[in-house]
Amino acid sequence: MKRAIVFGATGGIGQSICGELAANGWSLYIHYSHNQEKADLLAEKLTKQYPMQDFLTIKLDFLVSNQDLESFCFSLLPINAAIFAQGITHFGFFGEQELDNFDQEMKVNLLTPLKLTKLLEPILLRYDHSRLIYLGSVYGGQGSPLESAYSASKAALSRFCQSYAREVASSHLTVNCLAPGAVDTAMNSIFSEETLNEVKEEIPAGRLAKGDDISYWVANLLRPESDYLTGQTIYISGGWLV
Repeated sequence: MKRAIVFGATGGIGQSICGELAANGWSLYIHYSHNQEKADLLAEKLTKQYPMQDFLTIKLDFLVSNQDLESFCFSLLPINAAIFAQGITHFGFFGEQELDNFDQEMKVNLLTPLKLTKLLEPILLRYDHSRLIYLGSVYGGQGSPLESAYSASKAALSRFCQSYAREVASSHLTVNCLAPGAVDTAMNSIFSEETLNEVKEEIPAGRLAKGDDISYWVANLLRPESDYLTGQTIYISGGWLV
């Protein structure tokens, strides 16, 4: 069986992950929080390209109650991989942030993924070569000014992967974190072209990452041959901030 759920599937990286996995024979749950139209269009496109596979859209707000999370997981068909590609940030000085911003970032980036992991564990442990992959950030290794809470959430995610991987390694469930650097997605569209060019000059590879640069590694981690790689944070940064 090859069925995965991609959380945050409508984002720039999430869409690339869905395309890469579909091309590798995976059926997918295409998760969205608010943008149903984009999720439906992605599912329709992939169904036309790969008619022998299933592409199901599924909604979940990462700020819902524990009971809603339990109901969500109970409704799923069997899966043997979960990829957490969702994430939010509130750019600005820490002292000027609203307190609700901290709650949202921690829930979306860290707490709800951990809760979903706990709920999905019994499903994933039924199958060989099961996988958990989280999208961290280069800022989880080196904190970013003006994104302090975001950096904290991503750093915690890496440490969780390291710890939890050791608990389930003997069950052949691998747990890894992919930590991109600056990626050409909507999250970075708030910055001016001048600012982005300055960032590019700091990156040894000379460019921002594309979604495909990240999805390539997701696909490789899902291969059965990757069974021995677990508990790692893999930085995909073009040599930036490492």
